[in-house]
Amino acid sequence: MSDDRKMHLDARAVALLLACVLLWGLGQVAVKLALTEIAPLTQAALRSAGAALLLLGWMRWRGQPLAPGAGTWRGGVLAGLLFAAEFGCVFAGLQYTSASRMVVFFYLAPFVVAAGMPLIARNERLDRWQALGLTGAFGGVVWAFAEGFARPQAGALQWLGDALGIAAALFWGGSTLVVRGSALGRVRAEIALLYQLAVSALALGLGALIAGEPWPVRLTGASLWPLAFQTVVISFASYLMWFWLVRHYAATRISAFTLLTPPAGLLAGVLLLGEPATLRLVVALAAVCAGIALVNRAPGPAVRAAPAAPRAP
Repeated sequence: MSDDRKMHLDARAVALLLACVLLWGLGQVAVKLALTEIAPLTQAALRSAGAALLLLGWMRWRGQPLAPGAGTWRGGVLAGLLFAAEFGCVFAGLQYTSASRMVVFFYLAPFVVAAGMPLIARNERLDRWQALGLTGAFGGVVWAFAEGFARPQAGALQWLGDALGIAAALFWGGSTLVVRGSALGRVRAEIALLYQLAVSALALGLGALIAGEPWPVRLTGASLWPLAFQTVVISFASYLMWFWLVRHYAATRISAFTLLTPPAGLLAGVLLLGEPATLRLVVALAAVCAGIALVNRAPGPAVRAAPAAPRAP
């Protein structure tokens, strides 16, 4: 089967990615604000359930069939469970670390995608300069992570929140690989997203029950507005754009581009929550931005001349 994905980002892809980046930079801040009244797993479950209902309404309005398609349920359930684990880690981790730190560690996901994509589509292998860019960005983030042990700014358990952010990155990268490597990579973006939202809503809701999380006894605008933003703008609108991009463009390119989110998230945390912008975080962000530039550089003549490898089954 031929692969119709574009290997380079055009103007439309860049515009959509920038919109996602700016919105996701605010996402951790919204979660942090809502945690004052809504427990983490409960909040994540409500967000996924609300977004799933919005997506179903969107599909009905556009006259799209709701049937997931033959052969998609295995990949869909696995992707949904990874999605649930991803945001369970994010929401739980934000109890122990700052939103600005969480967004930096969360966006290690491109390393997982870059390492796994050659097993799925050999024509998406990174060249040595692109690999150097990802490695340099990873080194900067590791240096920032050490700060959670040496000089924690958010409490003694800051290291735990940082570690949960890294775990979330692993799960996010894994879900991207599942979408690309399974039958989900050949269906509409709405179907791939619906699987993840519906399965994660059930899994996170069950997790909240098992963990004994209390139901919110008081809800005010301080938590309802951030929850609404997460549900409507991030989980519904921006994720729909993301899965459309995953369907039509090279996964390694778009995943690396999302590393621009940490600067946006760091700035949002500093301006909206008054969180400290430490030297280590600033250095990590500089390394991340340099990595983006290298990963998205045009391939050399030898790479362009090479025939595209067939897509892995």
